[in-house]
Amino acid sequence: MSRTPDAWAALRSRPGRYLGSRWPWGALAYLLTTVPIGVLSLVLLTVTLFLGVATLVVLVGIVVLATVPVLAGLLGVVERARLRLVLGSAPSGMTWRERLRAGRRLPVSWREVGYAFLVSVVLWPLDALVVVFAVTVPAVLLLAPWLARVDRLEMLGWQVDPGAEAWLAALIGLVALAGSAYLVGVVGVAQAALARLLLDPREIELAAAVADLRRSRVDLVDAFETERKRIERDLHDGVQQQLVALTMTLGRAEMEVPPGPALALVEQAHQQAEAALDDLRSTVRGIHPRVLVDRGLAAAVHEVADRSPVPVAVDIHLDDRLPGPVEAAAYFVVSEALTNVARHSDAGRAEVHAWRRGGALVLTVVDDGHGGARVTDTDEDAGSGLRGLGLRLEALGGSLVVTSPTGGPTEVRMECPC
Repeated sequence: MSRTPDAWAALRSRPGRYLGSRWPWGALAYLLTTVPIGVLSLVLLTVTLFLGVATLVVLVGIVVLATVPVLAGLLGVVERARLRLVLGSAPSGMTWRERLRAGRRLPVSWREVGYAFLVSVVLWPLDALVVVFAVTVPAVLLLAPWLARVDRLEMLGWQVDPGAEAWLAALIGLVALAGSAYLVGVVGVAQAALARLLLDPREIELAAAVADLRRSRVDLVDAFETERKRIERDLHDGVQQQLVALTMTLGRAEMEVPPGPALALVEQAHQQAEAALDDLRSTVRGIHPRVLVDRGLAAAVHEVADRSPVPVAVDIHLDDRLPGPVEAAAYFVVSEALTNVARHSDAGRAEVHAWRRGGALVLTVVDDGHGGARVTDTDEDAGSGLRGLGLRLEALGGSLVVTSPTGGPTEVRMECPC
């Protein structure tokens, strides 16, 4: 493997390093593939423009001409892939999924259209001439000792005789071969630089669109968490306190009301008020638990584990607090996973582990149940279960993976930058 990152860096290094690297072959492949691509583009663009102009009178030509930017966009995708032959990597660090997501919202750039015509008219004939010259001249010179014996060999006014002159020509051919490698490299790098100049702005627009999309999703998660905290605070400080006061009042009334039907009604009302208070506390914990805000993820997970009907071992190693959205996502992953363990797994025990690795939080929930758990897009509760939590983590740049072979064990694993 070449130690230099691209052909241009190899050209600027020592001659032996460039000639012994893969970059001369990459540049040659780049120029060679330009020829069929350019010929195909020329044919397609010529036919499209001819048909478009010929049918313009009946308005069909407008639709035909509208395919020119589409063809240019396809050529741009191919060219970005071919640049790896010379640049060593694609111009953009985006994934194909991100490029397609953002590409739906962005029109084809006129730079791509211009590059398509440039390849079709100028670049492929130039590359064909360079390749023919770079291959033919060294080949003829290297084969001079054998060609001179078969027939008369004359090059640029020099008649090569068999013998010493032929072997001198072969020696010159070695030098010409090295020069051809540099010629191919220089032309390939220059053409790649031109392609990058015309196509990179498109990549920059796509990268900016993806960055905006990521920021908007993170902002949405932050706004969602803020609203959850506000609702939890309003319920805790408002309705919950009123219910507490109501249960205390009913408790005093039980002691004041004499035995009889009225006392039975007061006792019933007291029990209903306590049940409503318990339900409200459970609802508040589901919205955003106060212990998570006050004491952090470890304390909140211990509280969830204590409420679980399945024994849970908790092992969390975090030196400091995590960002609010990350803590909330981790808490609800544990809560949802342990709820599923209790409902569906027939497990005898579960374990929760959490630690930092690099700049990310890693959290796992493992149980010894029968396994076979699946998370699909068609779940009825996909918005609130593990599927919804996975989408939430994706918005934060994280991931959620469920591994549950038949027979167990089941592992729910989340990773999220923090």
